[in-house]
Amino acid sequence: MARSSHTHAVSTSRGALAALWTIGTMLGVVFVSGCSSSVPNRDPSGEPFPSVRGEGLDGVKWTIPDDFAGEHVLLLVGYKQNAQFDIDRWMMGLLQAETPVDFYEIPTIKGLAPRVIGGWIDDGMRKGIPRETWGVVITVYADADRIVDLTGNELGNNARVLLLDPDGTIVWFWDQGYSPSALLDMDRLLRNAIGAPARLTPEQSLEREDGE
Repeated sequence: MARSSHTHAVSTSRGALAALWTIGTMLGVVFVSGCSSSVPNRDPSGEPFPSVRGEGLDGVKWTIPDDFAGEHVLLLVGYKQNAQFDIDRWMMGLLQAETPVDFYEIPTIKGLAPRVIGGWIDDGMRKGIPRETWGVVITVYADADRIVDLTGNELGNNARVLLLDPDGTIVWFWDQGYSPSALLDMDRLLRNAIGAPARLTPEQSLEREDGE
């Protein structure tokens, strides 16, 4: 049974990766980024998401995708600080589209150093976002290489956006930067899968408001 209870969960976690780059953590993260190897990008659609351990900024331990079993979930994976801009755009788009899925921000840092200073890095992120949003930011350090090998990490300023089905299979993937049309394609796929009503067009929304 999934532990998720947040509706549009990550919408309130904006800035987690940016907050990671505080003065206290910058040197460590820059070191890790400089030493991490480049992995060619790939589309993992149709593959199972690998089992990875993470920890919410609220201290709750997670195993992804097991802890989301039984429901769809959207993961917004960021490998670099600059991916935050792309993640923020996805968040805003998801909110505007009212996409019926919980989504989480997954800062993912590969290498030995973050395993050692992960607590320090997380403390830096906590200082940058409100306490009530800590639980929807899940950092992955020890198993980061599994996600990197799954998606690749080239063009690291782009978020990796993965929609998982209730079995943990990746049913939709995007790594080309925020795209409204791509978001709407994902939204339609998800609504069809869960039997949710189709998203209203702007014209339909206006008609509904006029009728109220």
